Amino acid sequence: MNQNWEDRVAAAWARFDDYAEEEGAEFRTLIDALVAELPGDSPLGPFEQACAWDSTGHSDRAVPLYREALARGLSGYRGRRAKIQLSSSLRNIGQAEEGVKLLTPELDAPSDELDDAVRACLALCLSSLGRDREGLSLVLGALAPHLPRYQRSMANYARLLVDPED
Repeated sequence: MNQNWEDRVAAAWARFDDYAEEEGAEFRTLIDALVAELPGDSPLGPFEQACAWDSTGHSDRAVPLYREALARGLSGYRGRRAKIQLSSSLRNIGQAEEGVKLLTPELDAPSDELDDAVRACLALCLSSLGRDREGLSLVLGALAPHLPRYQRSMANYARLLVDPED
């Protein structure tokens, strides 16, 4: 899509917090109007709609739209966001195992600014499945590089939570 459309979508999301909780439908209508400008087979449409449903508290409505966006070929940065957000939504609707399956390969994906979000969401999915040590390991591992000190210790502790024999 063109930069003008991208700018208008970014502006809509920048104003998201201005909407009261009960104005979720109004926000979704704004996103729907922007999506209507896209070609019918664009993966951006269902992705933006999924984000709007998700952000207004409707994970159940977001899940099929994230799946549609990915099936239409959403890739790159937005594709990774869709996987993170889909996994979170799946967890919210009681399908955390599917979230784990979707996000686990992302641990080996090329690194970007979403790495910590992948780990955080995967940790939540794991926790929902009773796999708290694995989840805590991921969170500590993601946190360690951001600490002003103790980075090596925290990284080792994270590893030892899931592989105590090292």
